[in-house]
Amino acid sequence: MITFEVIEANGAIREVQANEGESLLQATLNAGIDGFAAECGGCCVCATCHCYIDEGDLQKLDAPASDESQMLDFTATERLATSRLACQIKMSPALQGIKVHLPERQY
Repeated sequence: MITFEVIEANGAIREVQANEGESLLQATLNAGIDGFAAECGGCCVCATCHCYIDEGDLQKLDAPASDESQMLDFTATERLATSRLACQIKMSPALQGIKVHLPERQY
């Protein structure tokens, strides 16, 4: 199992476990954490699973694909250099311990 932290908009920190290959979005939803609307079900067409990856963990991720990068222009909260869509992050052992910050809103 891969363990990572989700920092909710209210500051609460939750530890989440994911299976290798599972999306960050699915692992977070399975853990019962609110914060993602995920209207498209994880298909990279709605930008309602926007999150911020802790700056120190960003280098552990591949750069976003062009479709994800385009969708990040439509997020409800400010796009930052650390912005990603949780549906596009596939969990791997290299992501052990990453910190994911949830924005205040997805709409």
